[in-house]
Amino acid sequence: MLGLILGAAAAGFMPGRARAQGASPEAAQKIADHFSSVKSMMGEFMQFSPRGDQTSGKFFIQRPGKLRFNYDDPSPIRVIADGANVVIGNLKLKTWDIYPLSKTPLSLLLADRIDLQHQMIRDVQQSSDLTTIVMGDKSIFGDQTITLMFDPKTNDLRQWTITDNQGKDTSVMIFNVKTGVHFDEKVFSIPYDDVRRPSTIRRN
Repeated sequence: MLGLILGAAAAGFMPGRARAQGASPEAAQKIADHFSSVKSMMGEFMQFSPRGDQTSGKFFIQRPGKLRFNYDDPSPIRVIADGANVVIGNLKLKTWDIYPLSKTPLSLLLADRIDLQHQMIRDVQQSSDLTTIVMGDKSIFGDQTITLMFDPKTNDLRQWTITDNQGKDTSVMIFNVKTGVHFDEKVFSIPYDDVRRPSTIRRN
């Protein structure tokens, strides 16, 4: 479920992958450091599921570990990470899925810093129009990975893709991004009273 919600084929970027070559460590780390320096951001997203379903909405990110996805109507889905857990809520059905953030690849996206010498880095590729960084750790996430895709001209994040244990991709393309945003703490507040109700919770 988490992969379906959080993991698009970005038509403007994907063709560049065919021409990608291994990035120089210095260039790739520069891009990763730029991304890590952005402590907060918000904007709009377009999400594509493994079946090709398309959804959209607004996102909010604050390092370390905090994220919120508000899906546009008629979707009743909300995704919130508060630094400790990730919850996926269906406001219509009043059900919640809860996951330890540290056990999901999303924790890598929301980390304070991406160190390309770390064992979680699976691959780094660079082309004229795309730099990709693939991260994962079998001991923690199994076969799940998260691929971050950056514009090499600006070093800005454009897309990420989560690949689940079955090899299915769910991707998120972001745009109209604003950085250095101050958020109210309530933005990333998980409604634990609702999540912990026996009739609504589904632990994972």
